[in-house]
Amino acid sequence: MEVTGVYHGYGSRHVLRGIDLKLPLGRLVGIVGENGAGKSTLLRILCGELRPNQGTVRHRGRFGYCPQQAILNDALTVRQHLMYFRSAYGLANLRHAEAIMEELRLGAYADERAGLLSGGTRQKLNLTLALMHDPEVLLLDEPYQGFDWDTYQRFWDLADRLRTAGRSVLVVSHLAYDTERLDELWRLDDGTLSPTATVSA
Repeated sequence: MEVTGVYHGYGSRHVLRGIDLKLPLGRLVGIVGENGAGKSTLLRILCGELRPNQGTVRHRGRFGYCPQQAILNDALTVRQHLMYFRSAYGLANLRHAEAIMEELRLGAYADERAGLLSGGTRQKLNLTLALMHDPEVLLLDEPYQGFDWDTYQRFWDLADRLRTAGRSVLVVSHLAYDTERLDELWRLDDGTLSPTATVSA
């Protein structure tokens, strides 16, 4: 993914002021910023939900997006969500989704309605839906909120395996957790992105 000269505002309020970002294959990158810094606006632009006032975003290959707020149908079970997204993605089977569910310990809830799931379990489903079509580029907005410690560690192990498999992973958060796991860390402040020191080789 390559982002060049992205500007966006709401009326007279300038939220993004010339964002440039490259997300190469096989990199795990973080963006941190305070609440209201423009992180959600940037992610909406990166995933194509919002058109910037100026600038370009180029994707190569499939991408997955895990929003901060899980968009689920509370009346459907976990399995029904998977079947719906399988059809939307045009997948031949659910093998990849089932492997992710096993990794996140979600399989036991396959026949539970989403409305009965805890916040952390809903987030596991949210992440599974973003990953089940094996995207080359993955955009994650506060992906581990609600996770217990074990699931939190499993998330980072999964992110590391995705990087090793040549995927591009962008994690956006309001706090810089586990920065030693990242290849790059950027800070979004006053509408601009600035790099911090490279945090891994």
